[in-house]
Amino acid sequence: MALDTAWAIDWVRRTAATIDEHRAELVTLDREIGDGDHGENLDRGFRAVLEAVDGGSFDTPGAVLKTVATKLISTVGGAAGPLFGTAYLKAAQAAGDASELDADTLVAVLAAARDGVVSRGKAAVGDKTMVDAWGPAVDAATAAAAAGADPAAVLAAAADAAASGAESTEPLVAHKGRASYLGERAVGHRDPGAQSTAYILRAAVEATTGAAA
Repeated sequence: MALDTAWAIDWVRRTAATIDEHRAELVTLDREIGDGDHGENLDRGFRAVLEAVDGGSFDTPGAVLKTVATKLISTVGGAAGPLFGTAYLKAAQAAGDASELDADTLVAVLAAARDGVVSRGKAAVGDKTMVDAWGPAVDAATAAAAAGADPAAVLAAAADAAASGAESTEPLVAHKGRASYLGERAVGHRDPGAQSTAYILRAAVEATTGAAA
């Protein structure tokens, strides 16, 4: 499937479904090292996104991504709203007016999302944040595109790397966010933002394959 507007809309629907499915898990992860609202906030945000997308009309993937950004920023509390909202906003800008995302444009979209998170949160890989998922995802996507992979395969490589990146946060000491106040007590717990990033990127892959939502 081409990474076109229909794909972007399906990505939104699958993201809303997977966040709803994993809401309790994300709440638990955040309760262990944060304030426990990550799953609830994201679920509320993507319900609003889904309503806006299902009720809207879009000509490009970038237009869909921009709607996701504005809804997340306006409806999601805590750190997740500004961080994911900025990621989607920068991704929309990178997508521009393209009717489909080719491999190189997809890499630019993912890199812009990562850079948006970094600029907003001032975190780096190793700080035990969602950047630990976004960073490897962009690196893997870049390598896959350079090797000649098609957009769907580039996206799959990014999602796989994000999942591994989320897992890699477990032994880390947090240097940003609420978890940073816990010091060594945060060790052994997975960062909820990295995990939700992995779920969001996996939903994007499922939208290319027609896998069950």
